[in-house]
Amino acid sequence: MEYMAEAAERSPGHILCCECGVPISPNPANICVACLRSKVDISQGIPKQVSVSFCKQCQRYFQPPGTWIQCALESRELLALCLKKIKAPLSKVRLVDAAFVWTEPHSKRLKVKLTIQKEVMNGAILQQVFVVDYVVQPQMCGDCHRVEAKDFWKTVVQVRQKTLHKKTFYYLEQLILKYGMHQNTLRIKEIHDGLDFYYSSKQHAQKMVEFLQCTVPCRYKASQRLISQDIHSNTYNYKSTFSVEIVPICKDNVVCLSPKLAQSLGNMNQICVCIRVTSAIHLIDPNTLQVADIDGSTFWSQPFNSLCHPKQLEEFIVMDCSIVRDLKRSAGAGMISKKHTLGEVWVQKTSEMNTDKQYFCRTHLGHLLNPGDLVLGFDLANCNLNDEHVNKMNSDRVPDVVLIKKSYDRTKRQRRRNWKLKELPRERENMDRDDERQYQDFLEDLEEDEAIRKNVNVYRDSTIPVESDTDDEGAPRISLAEMLEDLHISQDATGEEGDSMMT
Repeated sequence: MEYMAEAAERSPGHILCCECGVPISPNPANICVACLRSKVDISQGIPKQVSVSFCKQCQRYFQPPGTWIQCALESRELLALCLKKIKAPLSKVRLVDAAFVWTEPHSKRLKVKLTIQKEVMNGAILQQVFVVDYVVQPQMCGDCHRVEAKDFWKTVVQVRQKTLHKKTFYYLEQLILKYGMHQNTLRIKEIHDGLDFYYSSKQHAQKMVEFLQCTVPCRYKASQRLISQDIHSNTYNYKSTFSVEIVPICKDNVVCLSPKLAQSLGNMNQICVCIRVTSAIHLIDPNTLQVADIDGSTFWSQPFNSLCHPKQLEEFIVMDCSIVRDLKRSAGAGMISKKHTLGEVWVQKTSEMNTDKQYFCRTHLGHLLNPGDLVLGFDLANCNLNDEHVNKMNSDRVPDVVLIKKSYDRTKRQRRRNWKLKELPRERENMDRDDERQYQDFLEDLEEDEAIRKNVNVYRDSTIPVESDTDDEGAPRISLAEMLEDLHISQDATGEEGDSMMT
């Protein structure tokens, strides 16, 4: 009989720690982990508290040597910035892991937990976890410092329009607010014939000029002036100016086109009415309802002027109105407006009611006018027109009266207006009564023209209650569905005053 000997299990041997005598597995240092950590601190030389500069105005952090970057809380970008602050001490150890430790957003503290490794005592590798505390210190960046100074600028965009009415500027202001094109401006200054936008960099000004070219028909010229130079480093300091000129045509202007331009637009009549100015000039022929769009390049190549000033608008009363059903169109005629109705009306000035003098004209407002209505228009028969194209026209082709828009009770419209618009934060001169009248004209245009209104942010005015439309005289109004709620940072989700935010 043979006996099978069982194989003996081998177990690793243990040694005693040379410091405390605890049995441990053999290691190159022959010391237990607790004694090794008490004798060696691998985080020595790494600062446990570091300061980080933060600009409260632009919400950016300072990254040496001279860069300010935008970082969200507990983001990868902010973690990289924090690690770069201790880059030199970390080069002596091996970084295993780094993560944020949550802190209150308003505590002005950032905590980063680091896990590092380092070889100590005869090749033994020790790993250690510790927390670095970053103190957020407020410091204004150079860009914000220049903004606060209000006198430093490198580029200015001068927007001008040679007209006596500011309807186009009011519309342009709302577009700038809607798309946030004013955020990079140092300041905005209003003068009598336009606006000046000041910028700290030329790139922001060029972006503004490109925006203006896409929204209104205009042209511009660029110039620059040398301020200083350094011949040793070959650096130059310039101040640049962009002069933007908007076409001198506003909504509700009566214009006279050149014969060549009128023929190229589909044999239109030369006397037209401007119904809208957006990225192009929108014209309508009140005799045929033919419409045409003229862009900026076409206007500057074949310019035309407004025949009458808005202050020359006179009030007429409609004596009779009939709709023109069958209209003969000439060969090569252009597009006809579907939103308007051609009408033949007899009108009389309200200032000449004691006489029997009446005027006959065709108008594009046939769908709005009824006998007894009041309408605003230009009296071309008794007006001194100083225009080269009108002087060459046959007198039979010049209408006696050109009707512009239906007249409503302005006081009642202002009282019932339950909406408002925002304005650009700008330096302005004293606003006279004429500017207030022009602004009210622009608000009325928004109520009457849906095509312009869709490009503008209209906010509900909570201070004015919503009234019923039973006693309305038919004046156009903006519906509640087209209005936005005007929210403020100081309000919470319920609309009440919320807690103030600490930064």
